[in-house]
Amino acid sequence: MTSALRLSPRSSEVEGQALPPSMMERVTLIMDLFERPQTHLTLETVSRRTQLPRSTTHRILDQLVRLDWLRHTVAGYTLGRRALGLGGREIGHSALRAAAAPHLLELAVRTRMVVHLAVLDGPEVYYLDKVGGRAAVDIPSRVGGRAVAHCTGLGKAMLAWLSPEEIDARYAQPIECRTRHSIGSLDQLHRELGMVRRRNGLAIDRGECFPDLGCVGLALRGPDGPVGAISVVGDGRSSLELVAPVVVDTVRAVSEELFESARQDRVILH
Repeated sequence: MTSALRLSPRSSEVEGQALPPSMMERVTLIMDLFERPQTHLTLETVSRRTQLPRSTTHRILDQLVRLDWLRHTVAGYTLGRRALGLGGREIGHSALRAAAAPHLLELAVRTRMVVHLAVLDGPEVYYLDKVGGRAAVDIPSRVGGRAVAHCTGLGKAMLAWLSPEEIDARYAQPIECRTRHSIGSLDQLHRELGMVRRRNGLAIDRGECFPDLGCVGLALRGPDGPVGAISVVGDGRSSLELVAPVVVDTVRAVSEELFESARQDRVILH
């Protein structure tokens, strides 16, 4: 969003009396606070930063939520479907890639494996980045490409933090099997996601998407759920669990950078 709207003396004052901004100006003041798709703000924060009365702020926020410009979550208000559809999704992807880039390179160097960064899009994962030097050529994935989520460590790591009802909605159609090791039914998928949660979010794929390849993935979790995932890919017969701690460290580092502004907003309130 652009910087906060500045009112001209003519629009804000008449005969020395301060006048409230117009409705459009008030909405602009509020929407300008949501600088990134990950930004979450409480009613009190929005009221304080815009200097609008709390009751006025609440009324406008409620209208913006009803019109899908914002969403109201347990962590506060955040950009909604309409706002994200006006380029916010791409901005979010760029912010995610920027926060993750140096950590993905370090992960690839430490593990000597190919590293993926992806987001969830319906029943698919969408690859945002791929790091691994010459070894990456041998992995049949590409930046901007897609894969069925339930067949990948990346996808299962993100699906595990959705509600059972949302999983059912995403897989209303028959589940696609990529290999003989792929998950083949909704019941099997729910059992697998339960296992991922019991492993503290670590998801493992052994030949489920591509024969002879395996990966271990972990989701980047924001206030509203998974915003992406990181995985390392290698030989499906290797001990993938051995690199899991390094993946955990990487996800933690990226999360700290990605959600730093959201944490600062919460600290200000206390």
